[in-house]
Amino acid sequence: MADTREIETKFWKALKDDRTLMLGLPDVDDGRAQPMTAQLDDWEDESRPAAIYIFTSKDTDLAQDIGDGRRFTANFAAKGHELFASFEGEVRPFNDASTIERLWNPFVAAWFEGGKDDPKLLLLRLEPEDAHIWLNENSLFAGVRLLLGRDPKKDYEGKTAEVHLA
Repeated sequence: MADTREIETKFWKALKDDRTLMLGLPDVDDGRAQPMTAQLDDWEDESRPAAIYIFTSKDTDLAQDIGDGRRFTANFAAKGHELFASFEGEVRPFNDASTIERLWNPFVAAWFEGGKDDPKLLLLRLEPEDAHIWLNENSLFAGVRLLLGRDPKKDYEGKTAEVHLA
């Protein structure tokens, strides 16, 4: 049975590995979310990353709706579906030159013809506050266990957590 800290650690590792999350603004466009590529700072074993960063363009609807800052909601599913998360917090523009330099990579560069100095470049900083995280480590065998008479609820005990991320 996983504890809350273990579940949170699995969340951060999965997000760092898989990177794609669905980002929405709950008070804009009915909260409709869109896929975005997240980047995390490196962090020590027992601490959390300071923030989640996303490169986008200033001329997107999302960037214009965020303005100087706004509440966000995000949903994440690990590639193998072993973990799901829904989280919320604050998002704001963060065009810090040293952070852009640190996070810059060929995948980001492909979107910005002017490179790190492209006038459309916008780095967003997401500061997550609260999350609900679900582990789904046994989904492959859940059907078989059900057929053998096992209560499927027992397989999920201790595999979900409400986590304060701030």
